[in-house]
Amino acid sequence: MDMDDGRPRRGPLDWVPDLPAAGRLHRPPWMTSRVLRALVLVLVALVTLSGVSFQIKPEEVGLVLRFGRHVRTTEPGLHFKFPFTEQVLRVPVQRQLKEEFGFRTAMPGVQTRYSTADFTGESVMLTGDLNVAVVEWVVQYRVTDPYKYLFKVRGLTDTFRSMSQAVMREVVGDRTVTEVLTVGRQEIATTSERLLQEMVNQYEMGVVVEQIVLQDVTPPDPVKPSWDEVNQAQQQRDRLINEARAEYNKVVPRAKGEAEQAVLQAEGYALERVNSAQGDATRFKAVYEAYRRAPEVTRRRLYLETMQRVLPQLGAKIFMDKGTGTVIPLPIDSLKGLLGPVDPRGGGGR
Repeated sequence: MDMDDGRPRRGPLDWVPDLPAAGRLHRPPWMTSRVLRALVLVLVALVTLSGVSFQIKPEEVGLVLRFGRHVRTTEPGLHFKFPFTEQVLRVPVQRQLKEEFGFRTAMPGVQTRYSTADFTGESVMLTGDLNVAVVEWVVQYRVTDPYKYLFKVRGLTDTFRSMSQAVMREVVGDRTVTEVLTVGRQEIATTSERLLQEMVNQYEMGVVVEQIVLQDVTPPDPVKPSWDEVNQAQQQRDRLINEARAEYNKVVPRAKGEAEQAVLQAEGYALERVNSAQGDATRFKAVYEAYRRAPEVTRRRLYLETMQRVLPQLGAKIFMDKGTGTVIPLPIDSLKGLLGPVDPRGGGGR
């Protein structure tokens, strides 16, 4: 060692320890500390990277909290945050969420299994006519504002369920049990959806109610047999009414058609008689006018026309001459062609 400045100085080979007698080589102390330092740095880097990066799924958004305060919202993908000071809350904004009332789905699928627990406290309701109905329904909703969804309402799920039950009981309580069990189901679902959305907007929950579906609406178990009998009686009544209407539609229109046909026939017969009478009157007036102008000719014409109608009905006749007493056979049948067509109403031939 060089001791010129009063401090010992190590030469380039001074660190080499003395070899033991057996020839064993010792590891230098600084090399051992460097390896440990590298291992510590690698471990710290792994811990730091695991706490800095985070992944947001495609149907989610991430809300980053710094010391419990919201500082930013991240979209799907890989992001980074400060370790130990920031926290990430994931909110599904693209998935349709649902809440079930009166039942619970244990395992969805082709053969859905439902929970066997008793949820009648949610589904038994009093109707407007003081009857009881069991109403099971599903509320389907989606998150539209993640910040309001997480921070505006404490215990949002429980509050949302209580609001849905209150709305459904209000709507069912305004209707009779018959409306609830039969024709009013769609109206109940639509009205409940509108009222629930109004309450959600008022509470600023950051969700939108997409649909309310009435899953099953039945009377309570103790009165189901009586209700089934009432339904059967109503169905039988409707069947009998439909049969009576079908018979009515088959008989009454036919009777109306026959009546109209008789009326039209009567009107036609009356018109025919009137026209015939008017024709006879006109013909009589014409004969009278002819007779007034030439009485002898008209008298002879009437006589011949009368004989023309009568003689064809007599057949072969024998006439005797008044003066001589001679028998003259008169072939009436041979005269039919000469007399011309016979008018049964008195019209003349040739």
